[in-house]
Amino acid sequence: MRRKFSVRDIAVQAGLSEATVDRVLHERPGVRAASVEQVRRAVADLERQQSQVRLTGRTVMFDVVMAAPRRFSDAVRDALEVELPALHPATVRARFHTSSGAGGDWVAAELDRVLRTGSNGVVLQSPDVPAVRAAVQRLAEAQIPVVTLASDLPGSRRRGYVGADNRGAGATAAYLLTQWVPDPSEPVLAIRSRQPQDSERGRRLGFEAALAQLEGSVRPVIGVVDDDLDPAVLENSVGELLRENPKLRAVYSMCAGAGGNGAVVRAFETARTRPVAFVAHDLDGENADLLRRGDLSVVLHHDLRTDCRQACRMLLQAPYTRNDLAGTASAIQILTPFNVPSVQIAV
Repeated sequence: MRRKFSVRDIAVQAGLSEATVDRVLHERPGVRAASVEQVRRAVADLERQQSQVRLTGRTVMFDVVMAAPRRFSDAVRDALEVELPALHPATVRARFHTSSGAGGDWVAAELDRVLRTGSNGVVLQSPDVPAVRAAVQRLAEAQIPVVTLASDLPGSRRRGYVGADNRGAGATAAYLLTQWVPDPSEPVLAIRSRQPQDSERGRRLGFEAALAQLEGSVRPVIGVVDDDLDPAVLENSVGELLRENPKLRAVYSMCAGAGGNGAVVRAFETARTRPVAFVAHDLDGENADLLRRGDLSVVLHHDLRTDCRQACRMLLQAPYTRNDLAGTASAIQILTPFNVPSVQIAV
């Protein structure tokens, strides 16, 4: 492994001891494969960040812990690393702990690892489960602030939240769908995640409340759970629903994982039909392609770079106040096939 950085810099980035890093760099035996991979990821992170932050002097280290589809965690990584230079005079580096399809136990274990290695703050995207709340509590007691990103842990010891107004986003989805499919007797197919996310809960509550307000009655909502790991499972589930409800024309993808929206499109194509309205969240490469082709009607989008910048500034502020750190909810943008940005870093 090439030596571009000091053993100390790599050890801090990897969250390992300098002795372990030295053994990995010199390819000595007796090192776990997981530790070797941590060192490789740390070097890759340092290479990406070296043009944006100096590696000398006092450094503030933040940890980013995410149980999210890779498309989202990659977007967060890209957005955060672009924003690091804007945090001067502080010199900020970031360590990433990400897993697609992982549950709360994995998140809690990673947070406890951050607790052991030390950190100046944590940016967290996680399912809302007791194990994670307990781990956030332990970090708070150790004076390591946590800011939640995109999906909140309300009532926990986290210091603040950054992200979209999820209830407002759900209400916007309801408004759009009722314009395209105005008959309140026609059901909506709602794609949900298998993980209990506060972001999805907020979207669902906003969606259902807006439907009731707009129509004065409860439109049928048919829920289907995205496996998060295998899009084929979702494709089969939607296919079965279409055989039972061949006139289903409205789709709201509240929280589909990687490949999920494409799986829904394929299920409709197999049934030789297509939705009149398909509303989704998160602008990534996959959704941008679906939107340009007209497979998605709109994507509800917010600026992830702004969220990452705000999260870091909140963590930098955390040592100087005991109060919760108030963030500003990101504005929701409605993207159509005619105004898709040419570059997608934001979600």
